[in-house]
Amino acid sequence: MDVELFIKTDILNAPLKMKIMNHNHEQHNAKNIKIAFFLNLFFAVFEIIGSLFTSSLSILSTGLHDLGDSLSLGASWFLQNYSQKKKNEKFSYGYKRFSLLGAVINSMIIMIGSFFIISEGIKRIQNPIHSNAQGMILFAIIGITINLIAALRVRKGKSLSEKVIVWHLLDDVFGWAAVIIVAIIMIFRDMHILDPILSILVSLYILWNILKNFKKTVAIFLQATPESTNVALLEKNIMKIPGIQAIHDTHLWSLDGEYNVLTTHIVISQKTTNEEDLAIKCKVKELVAKENIQHATIEIESEGEICKIDKNH
Repeated sequence: MDVELFIKTDILNAPLKMKIMNHNHEQHNAKNIKIAFFLNLFFAVFEIIGSLFTSSLSILSTGLHDLGDSLSLGASWFLQNYSQKKKNEKFSYGYKRFSLLGAVINSMIIMIGSFFIISEGIKRIQNPIHSNAQGMILFAIIGITINLIAALRVRKGKSLSEKVIVWHLLDDVFGWAAVIIVAIIMIFRDMHILDPILSILVSLYILWNILKNFKKTVAIFLQATPESTNVALLEKNIMKIPGIQAIHDTHLWSLDGEYNVLTTHIVISQKTTNEEDLAIKCKVKELVAKENIQHATIEIESEGEICKIDKNH
């Protein structure tokens, strides 16, 4: 009996343990974003100044992208901290959803910057400008170093903001590698048209990846089911728990891409006792917790009871 009580108590206290772990994880996320913010801000200013000396549009394009990153990283840093505020009467689930705004702001700024660089690149293709290839190589080496350091700091994060940030930092690393290749070619051949062509290709590649992440962010805002969980399979596994006769009105969504919420109705036999009902509910919560669902609301209905909730909801 003591063992059974311990198991039930441990299951019921699981949300508290998970809350502490999530809080520590969110603080770590905010610290990583803070470091990436200062690294990007410093280097973005360095790049923009350097592009004036090298007359390189590809360096200017990465500089503007990094400046956009810095602004969005600053917003992400603020919103990541803001999202840790406790729940209140106005926001009963807390402020976790505010962290998504960082991903939206980040994506929007980068997309605007990409379109600007593409338009400037087209103008440069029509009227090429000689670039300082040696200076481009120097900036590219520094750029790869700075972006790799920032990416390594943020890569372990699981929030959408951090995923968007890591994608762009890694894209910048590949972009700088391409700058080195183009600069080496320009040292030996008078092909300065390669610089604007490279800036357009880098911008298109970054734009493609950002749009994919932006789509995921919008899906979370619209309360789409998390991609990692199959609702039909989850219901099937819940039905395997002894004592459950049926399950319906199951809804699953995510607050911020990490904190997932589930509501469902389970039908049990009328012959079960209150203790057995509690045991069944604990087993359901234990099962859904393994599916990365942090908050579960389970309504128990007796067999033969008519649920008045519209099944289309």
